Amino acid sequence: MLSSIVALGSVALALQLTLPQLWSGFQFVGDGTRPYDFAMNGVVLASIMITISTLINAFGVKLMTRINSIGVFVELSAAVLLILALGWHVVRGPEVLFDTAGFGEGHDLGFFGVFLIGAMASGYVMYGFDTASSLGEETKDPKRTAPKAILRAITASFVLGGLILLFGILAAPDLADPKVGSADGGLQYIVLSVLGGPFGKAFLACIVVAVVVCTLAVHAAAIRMMFAMARDNNLPFSRQLSKVDPVRRTPTVAAIVIGILAVMPLLINVTQPAIFTIMSSISIVLIYLSYLLVTVPMLRNRLLKKWPLAADGSEPGFSLGKWGLPVNILAVLWGGAMTLNLVWPRPEIYNSVPPFEWYLQWGGVIFVAAVTVGGALLYRLKIRHQTGVLAEHAAAVAAHPSSGAVLQAAPAEQDVADAKVS
Repeated sequence: MLSSIVALGSVALALQLTLPQLWSGFQFVGDGTRPYDFAMNGVVLASIMITISTLINAFGVKLMTRINSIGVFVELSAAVLLILALGWHVVRGPEVLFDTAGFGEGHDLGFFGVFLIGAMASGYVMYGFDTASSLGEETKDPKRTAPKAILRAITASFVLGGLILLFGILAAPDLADPKVGSADGGLQYIVLSVLGGPFGKAFLACIVVAVVVCTLAVHAAAIRMMFAMARDNNLPFSRQLSKVDPVRRTPTVAAIVIGILAVMPLLINVTQPAIFTIMSSISIVLIYLSYLLVTVPMLRNRLLKKWPLAADGSEPGFSLGKWGLPVNILAVLWGGAMTLNLVWPRPEIYNSVPPFEWYLQWGGVIFVAAVTVGGALLYRLKIRHQTGVLAEHAAAVAAHPSSGAVLQAAPAEQDVADAKVS
């Protein structure tokens, strides 16, 4: 849940990378040349985006569904068109992909160290589709549909995202241009340089749509997670956080709390531009630790022949069959390796710009350690003694199966059921 909250702020901050390039009027703070203009403006844009996301998620699931459907259609269409446009403007061959351009020279790990930093991009992508499982409870037959949805999403991301990066590199006018690798340049700068004018800005607008949709999805997933945990009395103030609005049929309190908590870390970004990268990395580290809490016990059960479950109606609706064990082993190895890679206190990631402070470089390690220790203490001292579905969310149980009584859902639980989206 903390990962989703931190990631929400990180995703919203990405608007700073695109909106000012789309129109200079989006640079509300200064002109972008002063030391903190970039960071402060990013906080303003992100705060506005999170406020809008809070209102949309709190208003109702139908509005959220419509916006998400339109956004995904725009994203996919723009991705295909962008691949074709960049492919048409290719100026160099694929051999450039094997040119290290001097990166890694003079460092102990050489180019492999640079590769490990680049590998973080795939770590961010693999996290993004976790929202599909968080929202799986609101689909029909989630045991079958949610895993398939995640596989389709990751495959599409691999193909479309990979081709955009490939043709972006091959079409960039000058790879030595500092703007290509700068925080306010990157792919957006390449798109504007290659396509120029209205075409380039049209694609930048599609990138904005992608960021908005991603923000809404991460926010929605965080809300569902907070509501579910509060419903089971596993959070402080669970009774308040699990309330469902009787009219909009949404967990409005959880939506507002998530929005406020996501904005709070952004305020640190005003005078600490490096915090953007730290926040992004921390959110992914936490989610990979969460994944390991699933994949490691599942691997143990597989080795003990306790998984898959017996064919008694309790087996999962989706199965990898004979590929289950090797994929599970790979998932554990990948999760452990990516966790170490992401939390590794390298200055290139955690303290690449001034001020150069030790607590910034070790920010990931410190934050993850604090969350782990704090969470363990909270569980041991409080949560384990109170966990259990709150009475207002519990289904009424019939006196005896033989009595013929029909199970009835409590009113609050019915509110949640009515709010679900197919």
